[in-house]
Amino acid sequence: MDPILTGLLKPKSIAIIGASTNPTKIGYKVVLNLIESQYKGGIYPVNPSATEILGLKCYPTVNDIPYVVDAAVITVPAKGVLEVTKQCGEKGVKGLIIITSGFGEVGEVELEREIVRVARSYGMRVLGPNIVGTLSNSDHMNASFAPFLPLPGKASLVSQSGALLIAMDAATYTRRVGFDKMISIGNMSDVDFAELIRYLSEDPDTSCITLYVEGLHDGREFINAARACKKPIIMLKAGVSEHGAAAAASHTGSLAGAAKVYSAAMEQAGITQATDLNDLFDSTLALSLQPTMKGDNLLILTNGGGVGVLATDAAEKYGLPLKFAPAEVQEEMKKHMPDFGSAKNPVDMTGMAGNDWYYETTKSAFAHPWVDGLVVLYCQTAITNPAEIAEAIHRGIKDAGVTDKPVTISFVGGEECDKAMEWLVEQGLPAYNAPDLAVKSIINLRKQQQISEINNNGSYDPGKIDSEKARAIIAATRKAGRDALTEIEAKQVFKCYGLPVTATDLATSEEEAVELAEKIGFPIVMKIVSADILHKSDAGGVKVNIKNTEQVREAYHTILENARNYKPDALIEGVAVQEMAPWATEVIIGSINDKTFGPTVMFGLGGIFVEVLKDVVFRVAPISVEEALRMQNEIRSAAILDGTRGELPRDKAALAKALAAYAYMVDDLKDEVAESDANPVILYEAGKGVKVVDARIILTKK
Repeated sequence: MDPILTGLLKPKSIAIIGASTNPTKIGYKVVLNLIESQYKGGIYPVNPSATEILGLKCYPTVNDIPYVVDAAVITVPAKGVLEVTKQCGEKGVKGLIIITSGFGEVGEVELEREIVRVARSYGMRVLGPNIVGTLSNSDHMNASFAPFLPLPGKASLVSQSGALLIAMDAATYTRRVGFDKMISIGNMSDVDFAELIRYLSEDPDTSCITLYVEGLHDGREFINAARACKKPIIMLKAGVSEHGAAAAASHTGSLAGAAKVYSAAMEQAGITQATDLNDLFDSTLALSLQPTMKGDNLLILTNGGGVGVLATDAAEKYGLPLKFAPAEVQEEMKKHMPDFGSAKNPVDMTGMAGNDWYYETTKSAFAHPWVDGLVVLYCQTAITNPAEIAEAIHRGIKDAGVTDKPVTISFVGGEECDKAMEWLVEQGLPAYNAPDLAVKSIINLRKQQQISEINNNGSYDPGKIDSEKARAIIAATRKAGRDALTEIEAKQVFKCYGLPVTATDLATSEEEAVELAEKIGFPIVMKIVSADILHKSDAGGVKVNIKNTEQVREAYHTILENARNYKPDALIEGVAVQEMAPWATEVIIGSINDKTFGPTVMFGLGGIFVEVLKDVVFRVAPISVEEALRMQNEIRSAAILDGTRGELPRDKAALAKALAAYAYMVDDLKDEVAESDANPVILYEAGKGVKVVDARIILTKK
């Protein structure tokens, strides 16, 4: 582990600079919290106006402390933080925990940067500013102004919101979700999410990493850190609404949104995504206490038909429909229930189920090789004791002798059930007050396993490409004062990266159009060529299925006339003459250069599917061919690609190669390309390939 980060997050001594004798001040609360959390290291308050705070000797400056100081918690006003940073550097402090606000969040960006620059010049790292602080149960350390240490557990939280961290700290006790560490990250002026993921991945006291994220500085570094982490990560992303999104020139730009891109990036990173704060707690509980689910065979045990039906509905809702248990499992279950019970799945032991039945069914079900995951449900009855049922379930799980399968539990009832579930969580068994939550949590364990099995390394061998030629085309476009390539130029760039584009050439006269048409061969397509007219069809600038020279001449003049009427000031370079690719399934490939994650690649079916249904998926580029295949399977209309209603399957293999090649291209040209579309791309039946019919590239502003 990084020794500097260790000194910051697991310090052997802490100075509180801005410590106060006033109980209403944060500087007082931090000192008090360190004392009350029974921190074992040195606690050194710093305040030039005090000699003692809470029984501890107080020092005028950090340099007056006669001991080694690992970390400094800074609570002085913003204008004094820079000088304090210099003093800490001179003292040899490893890291700064800057609680003080009034920096980048209010526009004081330069001051924030200068503090980091000075800190780095002394070899120090900065957590914050504008944070609550950091808490650690394993270190008995509450170096924050949060009221107390969280309920002990195996998860660790990193939160961008200080207020939310304090609320979650308190909620750990009511939600029965324990954390070892809670780290407030605030403005992320220096230490960011990626670094903390790497640190916590090596932390022996952390089994699961929980994140609350509002924004990322370097999305790609975040993805790389998450991919390398061997522990489950669950994240709640806030601020993904599309309100106020800027209009984009390309189809991809108009379809891309923060939510879509973030979701795709998190999937590539292997991160479980929480839908809300409740889901964040519920999923953290399961991911921190249980192993992942290796297969799809989920078995549910219950003493009530109603909760069994709710659990069954939840399994289908969350993507893991129940299967009937095989005969040998059913026969075993029947041994521990009345004849009128059901052993199919859910296994309904009826309301007569007592301690012994719960013990035997839990034990035998959990041990059976067919069962990949187990959900145990209990409805409180007058003839059973929830505490005894909980003990029976725990004993059954333990006596099954299985450690590589997950189990979740739900008790529905009153106060006695709550106490029983609290005890179960203490034993390492996730327990919830509703059956759907238990089911959703175990399905998240299944999804986490599936994520871990996917190779998302983005590897792709592009073969022979001509990046130099592509950049020369782009340079010429910029020299001409344009920020968008013409279709012909865009296709030339596409071709440099091995994408199969339709034969296309530029005609600047009627006779030249006829000559090109005869060279390419009828039928042909003709289109307006103008960087000022991106959506050619809207301008009446496209004519298809042109079969002879007479139609070429007519189309040439019509296209030019329509274009001038549509945009009189448009710079028109001529008319493109293009081979007419035989029609088949229409798809779209596109990209935006996202401000957080860089180049992305989008895929979806074309036509109504993209224009109306917006049935598209995103990935962060580059991607592997395998990832490109997964993209094809994720769209809602994926069945069309596999052949429906007598249609032959489409050439998904060729499409996957085209997607990977396109992703490689936009990543290679990320300094030049802002947005891009290949739309439409014609996808033929299996073995017959794809053809890029139209291409668009919009350049970055320079």
